[in-house]
Amino acid sequence: MVCYQLQRPSDTALRGRLRDLANERHRFGYRHLFVLLRREGEPSGINRIYRLYREEGLTVHKRSARRKAIGTRAPI
Repeated sequence: MVCYQLQRPSDTALRGRLRDLANERHRFGYRHLFVLLRREGEPSGINRIYRLYREEGLTVHKRSARRKAIGTRAPI
């Protein structure tokens, strides 16, 4: 029986660049990082970028909620 051997090149350089971009720009998700990588000449597709993004545990940082006033306001 012959088994298929996966011949995918290693993703270490791409993972490192993706992590660097995500650390520089906290508000960018995988779609925006994909555009930045495309501008740098990376030929990978968006599905591959998304897979690496999730495997690296990257997420967009949530913004903290605005503080609300305590109590009721007095009329003028």
